[in-house]
Amino acid sequence: MIDITEALISLRPNAQWSLTGNDYSGLQWHEPPVLDGGQSKPTRQEVEAEATRLHDEWVLKEYQRLRAKEYPDFKEYLDGIVKGDNAQVQAYIDKCNEIKAKYPRPSELDSL
Repeated sequence: MIDITEALISLRPNAQWSLTGNDYSGLQWHEPPVLDGGQSKPTRQEVEAEATRLHDEWVLKEYQRLRAKEYPDFKEYLDGIVKGDNAQVQAYIDKCNEIKAKYPRPSELDSL
């Protein structure tokens, strides 16, 4: 699960705050008031909703992590180009497409 720190950074980038523990109750907001150019302290509900959103996004992007483990080394592609070996280049492309088919991109990501 995404922790409060990641949610706070996502919600209020560059804000100044400190956290004791990993719970909203330990959040100390150091930003000046909004009227003075600061950012408002997010509510507990905002932080929890952002943590849930970030977690869901992380889960949906599992396909990227799985693909990365299996993709062939890009040096094989470059080597094929340098040598003018079209079969080697095509073999690299075919392997990448095979992995993309094995781990398809979830359609839910289209709405993010």
